[in-house]
Amino acid sequence: AGRDGNRKLGSLYDILPSSTTETIRPIGEWNTALIVSKGNKVEHWLNGKKVLEYDKSSEAYKEAFALSKFKDVSGFGKREKGHMLLQDHGNKVFFKNIKITKL
Repeated sequence: AGRDGNRKLGSLYDILPSSTTETIRPIGEWNTALIVSKGNKVEHWLNGKKVLEYDKSSEAYKEAFALSKFKDVSGFGKREKGHMLLQDHGNKVFFKNIKITKL
């Protein structure tokens, strides 16, 4: 079920919750998302508002990660290259205009 809303839009799934209450658009309208990752620092943006910021080397991140279902996944969140995962939980979900830019 997740802890403290860490499985909602904009969150780092099952690890850290986002603060999206005022930024989510109604069903039928598009949301825009941006994830900025540079070194250990990561920001999640939703509809132009920062909804989550974390440092993967911080104690807060390490503690949240240790409580997640990913804690036993070797190399989780440490790869610099790889594939992007888009997920859903059985509901219809649509993605468009996905872009990846190297900073």
